[in-house]
Amino acid sequence: MTGFARRDDAREGYRWTWEVKSVNSRNLDLRFRFPPGSDNLEGRARALAPDRFVRGNVSVHLSLQRPDRVQRVQVNHDVLNQMLALAAQVMDAAKAQPVSVEGLLGLPGVLETLAEEEETEDVREARNSALLDSLTVAFDALVSARAEEGARLVTIMEERLAEIETHCTAAEGIASNQPQAALQRLRDQIDELLGADKPLSDDRLAQEIALIVSRGDVREELDRLAAHVASARELIGEGGAIGRRLDFLCQEFNREANTLCSKSSDMELTRIGLDLKAAVERLREQVQNVE
Repeated sequence: MTGFARRDDAREGYRWTWEVKSVNSRNLDLRFRFPPGSDNLEGRARALAPDRFVRGNVSVHLSLQRPDRVQRVQVNHDVLNQMLALAAQVMDAAKAQPVSVEGLLGLPGVLETLAEEEETEDVREARNSALLDSLTVAFDALVSARAEEGARLVTIMEERLAEIETHCTAAEGIASNQPQAALQRLRDQIDELLGADKPLSDDRLAQEIALIVSRGDVREELDRLAAHVASARELIGEGGAIGRRLDFLCQEFNREANTLCSKSSDMELTRIGLDLKAAVERLREQVQNVE
């Protein structure tokens, strides 16, 4: 299921933003992006996800800043003295203008950035705890966004199930007339081949039609399709992480629709079977979005 959430927060001189989003996936795939120095958070952040998400590609991005930090620099006098000596040699040889202070300070190695004071373990842990608290809020907001999408998907899936039911009802009406139609076709073929003066007995016709009907009877497939529709509705009413079970039901829907088409000896029934397969595919596409 898709969704997006953002959480801005600040504490202990830091400002940060969590951005979390999810897109459809058959399994749960977590991807984290942290700024340098924050990679040690990933294990604890990853542990917050399974209680909230079962399926989906969930991306988590942390932007961390320290606005009040002042970068300190110092002059490397050894490098500066070497540069001054070289500059003096060049100026004497070329009678050039004296080198400016700005030019000297811009030379590589003259200015050095001082390392920041090491954070204490207590300060680091307090900041990490605050970051994880904010991530928890962002994850909960993403859960709410996905739940809103799920509510919309329920309506769509109910429409797809009703469409499947409509096709099954139409197929049942045609299938009920198949034995009589098959019998009449068999009579016509036999009369054409043997002539009207040598018709087969009713017993022989009954045997032949029984074979035809047994090969073309789709009532079992229609009964299973009706049972699958009922099961799908029960799962939707149950709620929770039902995506995998609905996905399995879609496979069963498709299997029965394929069997119905292969057994059909009626053009109209075949057309309904193809429409049924298309409806099942539309349902399956929506099920891929369900957690």
